[in-house]
Amino acid sequence: MPELVGVIAGFLIRDGVMVYQAVAPKPPLSPPGAVFPVVWIVLYALMGYGAYRVANAGIYWQKKQALRLFWIQLGMNFLWPVFFFVASWYGVALAWIVALWFMIFAMFRAFRRIDRLAARLQIPYLFWTAFAVYLNLGAWVYQY
Repeated sequence: MPELVGVIAGFLIRDGVMVYQAVAPKPPLSPPGAVFPVVWIVLYALMGYGAYRVANAGIYWQKKQALRLFWIQLGMNFLWPVFFFVASWYGVALAWIVALWFMIFAMFRAFRRIDRLAARLQIPYLFWTAFAVYLNLGAWVYQY
């Protein structure tokens, strides 16, 4: 399911991404545009596999809570690129992605109570989102 969310988001934001890549000033350490789809394919696969492991382990109420956090963060993940690339609301997107990072961390902690591997699979997602916070902050600063 996360891969499908990524495909739909990618379809919706494709024009905005092309404009951003072509004209927006970017902060230092910004990777080339071709890196992002590759990274997200891997991250969505890790998210999905982690959620699968949680769904098939643990106590009902624990996994219900963990999977609720999974779906909330996935929805937030879906909306961030719309705010950033489509609407160019860099400040809103920055606040949103910071909130998303905390939601991912909450999901990580909930996963860890049920399945340690499922939680560890989310660590690259946490690091990438932290890097995305930096990139978003840079875009917001360079906007002015």
